[in-house]
Amino acid sequence: MTAGVRHTKTRPDTGDPRLIALVALKSTRLVTVALANNTARIVWAVMARGEVYQVRHPAALAGIDLNSGAGLLREL
Repeated sequence: MTAGVRHTKTRPDTGDPRLIALVALKSTRLVTVALANNTARIVWAVMARGEVYQVRHPAALAGIDLNSGAGLLREL
């Protein structure tokens, strides 16, 4: 996760727009921890429910402002 965040900082043209917005607002370590926590919550929910992980369809994200980073760091 840290490598992905560092890569986004050095090459923002190739990164996820949500991640770029977060890195612009918060420290690298904070973004890395937030991503790890988000991933852990997803894994726990999938395992607890016995489901198969399904990536959100891009249309489901249409209402999220990608520049705010609100979809990933709701608690900060």
